Amino acid sequence: MKKRIRPFDLTIIVISLVIGMGIFRTPSEVAEKAGSIEIFFLAWLAGSLISFVGALTFAEIGSRKPMTGGFYKIFSVCYSPAFAFMVNWITVISNAASTAAVAIMGSTYLASVFFPESVATSTQLIAIVTTLGLLGVNLLGIRVSVAVLNTLMILKILLLLILISAVFFISKEWISETHIESVTHATPSWKSFIMCFVPVFFTFGGYQQTMNFGGDIDNPSRVLPRSIFYAMIVILILYLSVNYSYYKVLGLEGLANTKTLAADTAKVIFGDWSGMIISIVMFFAVMTYVNVSIMSNPRVYYAMAEDKVLPPLFLKVNEKTNVQTYGVIVFCGFIFLTLFFVSSFQKILEYVMFFDSISLITAASAIFILRKRKEGEHLEIFKLKGYPWIPILYIAVYAGVNYAVFLSNPSAFMWGAILFISGLPLYYLIRGFITRSMRR
Repeated sequence: MKKRIRPFDLTIIVISLVIGMGIFRTPSEVAEKAGSIEIFFLAWLAGSLISFVGALTFAEIGSRKPMTGGFYKIFSVCYSPAFAFMVNWITVISNAASTAAVAIMGSTYLASVFFPESVATSTQLIAIVTTLGLLGVNLLGIRVSVAVLNTLMILKILLLLILISAVFFISKEWISETHIESVTHATPSWKSFIMCFVPVFFTFGGYQQTMNFGGDIDNPSRVLPRSIFYAMIVILILYLSVNYSYYKVLGLEGLANTKTLAADTAKVIFGDWSGMIISIVMFFAVMTYVNVSIMSNPRVYYAMAEDKVLPPLFLKVNEKTNVQTYGVIVFCGFIFLTLFFVSSFQKILEYVMFFDSISLITAASAIFILRKRKEGEHLEIFKLKGYPWIPILYIAVYAGVNYAVFLSNPSAFMWGAILFISGLPLYYLIRGFITRSMRR
């Protein structure tokens, strides 16, 4: 009998996919770009709303075309293998870059404790050395167990609850003394709001993976939207609550200027020792994510090699360690390149969101193709209410994310576009190489 995912399990999966490590860092980026508390909270509200309707859009796609690894394969099914390669080519780079961004975030916490005089340089060095160590661990074949992953999720939720509780421990005198005035800059309010899209949607990312579970759920037309609804409500409450706590404890100016948000918030309430402990805990929690990323992403290379869009080298698995040696090394290679050339969390964020916006726009657009083909109409599928305006709104907002990247960093936009377009000739080169190899 095929195993099924229960509604509660799917709700937890959605929460786990969305709540990564971004909420412990990106609110600083949002505060700096917002310039006022109204825009700050409006950006988070807009992010939750758009992410909610986006998750429902992908729920319909997943129920119409239930496939293992649906988010990877939907591009080939709805568009073409060449375009699928172009999107997944930048996804490969994006996943490595986002892992590098998380490594920098975790290393910043450790660097601020042990190397306060040279945080920037030591952060980059710690991130590189730690990633190199994790590469060695993965090549030895050590796997992160499900218990460790569950522990990490519990740790993140506990950290969020501790940070939320901070607002109940501060006095009225402290609140009145906190710099809660706007971070003034010359950027118009509408542009500030758009600029917030990059860090906000980075923090809300992950829900698109729900489309991978369409074939594993009984009665998807009911379970998918309900699980997504409950999960997004939990996420919204947690995100708004912790941001309110950040704001009350640090003020908007303090929030905009910190790079170790969780530690600084805890330090104000519980003293310097707690800030140090949370910094160390954050480092290990973040690096556990990096380790999981190193283990999971090479599987994408394996799937692409199965589809003959990557060399068969990526299909090789070490018999002794059961590790995709070449895939792991290549993925870590992309992480190292990112860490060497782009050491800023904000800059990496812009590259990641440029790549993600392209993949999410094209993936969400697949709903129009599937509806036109009447794909999955014979199945019990979930149909999105408000079609076609809801997916159109979602696509328009992520086009705004692309525009925000252009406004913030034109070079990131330019190089991102070049990398995306370069995927087309690369696809034909690899396909030609694989075809010639098979003939031999």
